[in-house]
Amino acid sequence: MVEIIPSINAETWDEVVKKIRLVEPLVDWVHIDVADGTFTPNALWHNPLDLIGFETDCKIEIHLMEDRPEERIEAWLLQPVRRVIVHYEVTHDLDFVLAECRKGKIQVGLSVASHTSWTRLKPHAEKVDLLQVLAVHPGPAGREFERHNLSKIKHLRSFCRGCTIEVDGGITPENADDCARAGANILVSANYIFSHPSPKMAIKELQHIH
Repeated sequence: MVEIIPSINAETWDEVVKKIRLVEPLVDWVHIDVADGTFTPNALWHNPLDLIGFETDCKIEIHLMEDRPEERIEAWLLQPVRRVIVHYEVTHDLDFVLAECRKGKIQVGLSVASHTSWTRLKPHAEKVDLLQVLAVHPGPAGREFERHNLSKIKHLRSFCRGCTIEVDGGITPENADDCARAGANILVSANYIFSHPSPKMAIKELQHIH
């Protein structure tokens, strides 16, 4: 069964916490979009100091959508962060990111945006813990899934059968099955889960896609 991770796309720490508490009993992981406006047209919550002393039963995945993440990566190596995802397009020193995260025993994911070829991930597939396909243009939650990314997922799975492949952006029951069949292990969903009258039901709908 494909793993569903709720994505939190929020402007304030209070909103981040509220959404974590909403899904905390339902999932093992939560995904937090972090953006300072350098890579995305909008800014979101991006203050790692808020994590100090924060407790949750969930493992946190930070999606660092910022230019030159290597310049701030050390600030994000805090519990309960267990994985950090950076973007190929704006990461200039992936080896440094990997080295710093390994010190803290934190996983590293590498993402390509919708307009970037999957082949950009090939040289790094064996270095990182996760490959992510961002199936929308970077920006606010609620954007529509771009179906050309299905071929990107298929190519990645064919190239790296043992890799963990995550798909983020516009995930709904209408495309979740296609993503899973193409080779995705993890589906990240924000709008469908948090705009649903019952986030618990939304997660179940995404999990039981076959």
